[in-house]
Amino acid sequence: MTLDDLPTPCLVLDLSILKRNLARMQAAVARHQGLVLRPHMKTAKSIAVADLAAPGKGPITVSTIAEARYFAGGGFRDQIYAVGITPAKLDAVAALNAQGCDVKVITDDADVASAIAAHPGPLRALVEVDCGEGRGGVAPDSNLLTEIAGRLGTRCAGIMTHAGHSYAERSEAGMQAVAEAEHRGAVTAAARLRAMGATVDVVSLGSSPTALYGRDMGGVTDVRAGVYMFGDLFQGQIGTHGLDDIAVTVLTAVTGRKPDRNAVLVDAGAIALSKDRSTERAPKDYGFGLMLDIDGKPSFGDAIVVRTHQEHGEVRGEHPLPFDALPIGALVRVAPNHTCLTVAAHDRYHVVDGRRDVIATWDRVNGW
Repeated sequence: MTLDDLPTPCLVLDLSILKRNLARMQAAVARHQGLVLRPHMKTAKSIAVADLAAPGKGPITVSTIAEARYFAGGGFRDQIYAVGITPAKLDAVAALNAQGCDVKVITDDADVASAIAAHPGPLRALVEVDCGEGRGGVAPDSNLLTEIAGRLGTRCAGIMTHAGHSYAERSEAGMQAVAEAEHRGAVTAAARLRAMGATVDVVSLGSSPTALYGRDMGGVTDVRAGVYMFGDLFQGQIGTHGLDDIAVTVLTAVTGRKPDRNAVLVDAGAIALSKDRSTERAPKDYGFGLMLDIDGKPSFGDAIVVRTHQEHGEVRGEHPLPFDALPIGALVRVAPNHTCLTVAAHDRYHVVDGRRDVIATWDRVNGW
């Protein structure tokens, strides 16, 4: 089978680029003695990818109960479920742990901590710390931090934090500064919990930028990152990888030609590409994606998906498009502006290795 045989739209994953991206992150983490990479699988959602990203069924991070079950079934037992837990989900996590898993939950709420402590099943929890992102978590120096740990009691396993605001930076120095603040918040919180006698087995932090550029990881047990595996047009502009390191693209077919506005229509719309606009504030706005040729090369220059409807995408070129090379049915690929959301609606990856031959099909888990 080759790309020419695939239904459109669908995902294409280039194995050689994926392996290159994984090696870059593994090398960055290996700079720090004793630090463990705990890949976040919320984007890839694939056991085949996890086997490459966390060799030997190593520790991983998940974002849904569906992922936790799926990866547990694939042999990945050491997990952090990195979304604030609700009491209604505790039974599902405890059931996995009763089968031999160690799925750690997170919370920044004292009442939920009490519910975790009172649950009859095997559960361990991390206190979520806010190191500056302003999403979930409690401040490292807050009274609530120690109250939550106190309520967890023997169920406390440590702390976790996430520097999502690192993606707002546009320079290596900026990402390093966020990484330093993230590290400082994490070790401060961990020290406070240890001082009160709480168990702190895990001090977990990370985002792709801070994992790559953090200079001091002393006192940290593991670092979480995920988007680095596949990359996208946004990451390619902020310095986490190059624009030639995007491993996942969407294969799509030309369905309409509009020479009067130098545009083509394709059958990848909002569902296949997402409506996210992560590059809107980046140096170069790639709209909803960049159209490449079937081999993944930028043969059309800056041919950008400027509009998406449910199943339609409109690509306009900054230079005249070669309409003779783009007949109805012609296959092209779209590089995503935010790969995490682009892959979300798809159920599999069609794997290539720098060529048009499809060498494997890898499944992925969706839903919650």
